[in-house]
Amino acid sequence: MKLIIKLFSSSLPLFLLLSLFISDGVYTVYSSRNLLLQTEKVQCPIDFHYLNYKIIKSRCKGPLYPPLQCCAAFKKLACPYSPYLNDESTDCLTVMLSDISLYGGYYPVGLFGNICLQGRQHIDCP
Repeated sequence: MKLIIKLFSSSLPLFLLLSLFISDGVYTVYSSRNLLLQTEKVQCPIDFHYLNYKIIKSRCKGPLYPPLQCCAAFKKLACPYSPYLNDESTDCLTVMLSDISLYGGYYPVGLFGNICLQGRQHIDCP
């Protein structure tokens, strides 16, 4: 009896792991292999949490979120930090875009990242 309990207890984690991948007779194979090479970015030295987001809140309003006004406000806020935001070795741009949504108010996903940057990973400042 002890042998059965010991055998069962040693294979329990394996059983639980396998049971996660078997559902209703459908077998799915998951791979942890990632074919894309990703480099770890350096943490941004700027804390965007304390920025004054009033410029964006006052000019970029819904429900339409006019792109010209929103992007102009975004650039006014972001351009002083463009050397950091345009440095692809840091996560500054990602952090700023996230903080705008967290502390600046609700904005549609991708409004600033997709429309204002137009798919580029840098900010064009005068």
